[in-house]
Amino acid sequence: MMHTLSRWYDSDVAHSFRTSPVAIVAAIIALVCVVCALFAGWVAPHNPFDLSTLELGDARLPPAWIEGGTTKYLLGTDDQGRDILSALIYGARISLVVGLASVVLSVVVGVGLGLWAGFAGGWVDGVLMRLCDVMLSFPAILIALLIAGVGRAVFPNAPDSLAFGVLILSISLTGWVQYARTVRGSTLVERNKEYVQAARVTGVAPLRIMRRHVLPNVLGPVMVLATIQVATAIITEATLSFLGVGAPPTSPSLGTLIRVGNDYLFSGEWWITVFPGVMLVLIALSVNLLGDWLRDALNPRLR
Repeated sequence: MMHTLSRWYDSDVAHSFRTSPVAIVAAIIALVCVVCALFAGWVAPHNPFDLSTLELGDARLPPAWIEGGTTKYLLGTDDQGRDILSALIYGARISLVVGLASVVLSVVVGVGLGLWAGFAGGWVDGVLMRLCDVMLSFPAILIALLIAGVGRAVFPNAPDSLAFGVLILSISLTGWVQYARTVRGSTLVERNKEYVQAARVTGVAPLRIMRRHVLPNVLGPVMVLATIQVATAIITEATLSFLGVGAPPTSPSLGTLIRVGNDYLFSGEWWITVFPGVMLVLIALSVNLLGDWLRDALNPRLR
């Protein structure tokens, strides 16, 4: 274990990370957000979604450093008396879970189909690539709105787990296309190399060749793309929630909090929508910066 860690510490990727202040700061911000989201029950000072603890008399209190604020609610409260700081922590957890789950589903589907299309070629490649072209001809947010809206209409009283499943599916429906096209292009290059030809001559099954030989050599671009797409998925989820077809109202995400606070933005209670917006920007920006660093670190031409 220690030998493996030592080898990683001396690798080019680790050196690139240690010498990049932007990557280090982005990693720290992303790590803090993830830790707070994972341990929201212990980190958050209040449970903003426990109705029995809400006090309407504390509604729309300003942040603690503004006159009328209190240290009990450091970032103020919303229209229902919920602690903004606690709502941000719980809302970030929902946004991160939906974003990560949708990216994982997109990677599984996209990598599998792209690997199959690139290795098989012929009509399989033609059909799958035309399907990708059709999916790319529609705006991703439009397809997500359609699927999420239809899901809510078909299952109006669905439990939160099913609602989140529909939301993840709606985001993943267009997200897999980029992975499929990326992996397909890399597979077209790899399938003509000598090690693949040697495996074919020795009678190795095509599925085993794809899984054991081709797949490890095409995962580099996928890792970079997946890192960047996490931020895109989180923003897409926030957009859907802002429009009212995302996360259920009983488990609001950052997008829902922004939508609720938007009604009070011009009435003086700016903190209700500004702080969720800043939190969303911090998460998306840190993930994007990590993705940019990873892209450069894995590019041999830039070493």
